[in-house]
Amino acid sequence: MVTVNDDLRAAAEAWLSEDPDPDTRAELRQLLADGSAEAADELADRFAGTLEFGTAGLRGAVAAGPNRMNRVVVIRAAAGLCAYLKDKGRTDGPVLIGYDARHKSDVFAQDTAAVVRGAGLEAVLLDQHTPTPVVAFGITHLKAVAGVVVTASHNPPQDNGYKVYLGDGSQIVPPADAEIAAAIAAVGRLDSVPRGDDWQTIGDELLNAYLDRIATLVPADAPRELKVAYTPLHGVGRTLAEDAIARAGFAAPAVVAAQADPDPDFPTVSFPNPEEPGAIDAALELARAVDADIAVANDPDADRCAVAVPDPAADGGWRMLRGDELGALLGEFLLSPRPDGVAACSIVSSSLLGKIAASYGVRYVETLTGFKWIGRVPELVFGYEEALGYCVDPTAVKDKDGISTLIRVLHMAAAAKAEGRTLLDLLDDLALGYGLHATDQLSVRVEDLSLIGAAMERLRAVPPTSLGRYTVERIDDLSLGSETLPPTDGLRYTLSEGARVVVRPSGTEPKLKCYLEVVVPVADSDVSSARSQAAKNLTGIKQTLSTALGL
Repeated sequence: MVTVNDDLRAAAEAWLSEDPDPDTRAELRQLLADGSAEAADELADRFAGTLEFGTAGLRGAVAAGPNRMNRVVVIRAAAGLCAYLKDKGRTDGPVLIGYDARHKSDVFAQDTAAVVRGAGLEAVLLDQHTPTPVVAFGITHLKAVAGVVVTASHNPPQDNGYKVYLGDGSQIVPPADAEIAAAIAAVGRLDSVPRGDDWQTIGDELLNAYLDRIATLVPADAPRELKVAYTPLHGVGRTLAEDAIARAGFAAPAVVAAQADPDPDFPTVSFPNPEEPGAIDAALELARAVDADIAVANDPDADRCAVAVPDPAADGGWRMLRGDELGALLGEFLLSPRPDGVAACSIVSSSLLGKIAASYGVRYVETLTGFKWIGRVPELVFGYEEALGYCVDPTAVKDKDGISTLIRVLHMAAAAKAEGRTLLDLLDDLALGYGLHATDQLSVRVEDLSLIGAAMERLRAVPPTSLGRYTVERIDDLSLGSETLPPTDGLRYTLSEGARVVVRPSGTEPKLKCYLEVVVPVADSDVSSARSQAAKNLTGIKQTLSTALGL
């Protein structure tokens, strides 16, 4: 029997005295009574610190303790947000609150509404679980002063999160994140936080306004002949996606039945992220069965969009487009009319978008990773990041939006089909016009976060002079910032022949991520050979980079 030390037990008992949730109180008492070394370690971790509030808001496993997601942490976060809004004088509109279908999401959303009302601010709560982009849309539509979405997006089933927007409809960035974190830290005992129960609710009115906007994205005379397979991956996207597809004039999609309804346990996928291997296998199986032209997936909160297309050269006859491939296709599609505005993507995304923008005379900027940066670019007309996030209607939604992206993709694919072509043909066009830009990623998931810091230190102490076949021509330490980018932990390697590598710790997962890009000229219109050469070059970079990381 392992004895929990007095300080840790006292902290747990103090937590129990405040926790309003019988579920988390019960599991914490069980941990205290367990007596095993594993239980003692778990308790120590839960009370080792406080779940950090940053530019991604909060995210963690749902469980008792200050280092987990639970009602105590959420109530304190809501109280801190309200204190921040009042201190800044942002009280002349509602706080809009939405939530996904994960464990406790509805409860956390109701707690937030109660705290907002207790603080004397107006609270508007969605009356049903809904995709994240609906809240981003609703903030500007309702002239809200802030928005909250309870979601962990594509994280594992045990997680939940708390995402905060301010009144411009964009996610928070420094210094607002630190100021809100300080206000949260200043919240006293939970019984000192006033709460009300007279919040407003909203549902069809907001959803219909959002859908009406999406319906305008496809011109009346655009082709619409397309057969679609779709999966919401057990998330909240299905109803809205089906409604958006219908309003835009496309035929109803075939939907993966086993993944059609929201399920917080995500039983048919090992990881509910369409980027992960195997996540969209069921959608591809359905696409083959119905002879679809395209397969589309949303992540669980429907702010991301993944696309797969028939490809005779791929295993199973289908392949999923990389995030950069879809980003380039959408960039060409949306920038070719030469809009007056700015295109943007993150520093870890392909350099191809900048070349597409230049060819049409559209201004272009790079941002740090995350839509908290992309969504606030002035005069944005299109923005994306390689992790399947696309902002295709920035006037309405200043964030990634998997539903409006889905409609843009169907518009693009149907237009190509009407000309006897496919999205793969359009990708070949880009390769012929700009050179083949191929990207890949090397990700290392760790249990011990200190390993990531150690790997970054090694790279800074002993910088590589070559990666694969490429010479390292320049190294930018992103932690130093620049005239155009705020500081962030990361390293960017500019390589010979237009190649590049960016290495950075993930902001939302225990991962070190490395983003690779090579550019291969297309000789004699032979795109296939260029793709083969690019794959070899990327493999060479991966091998030498893995050695340099030492993980």
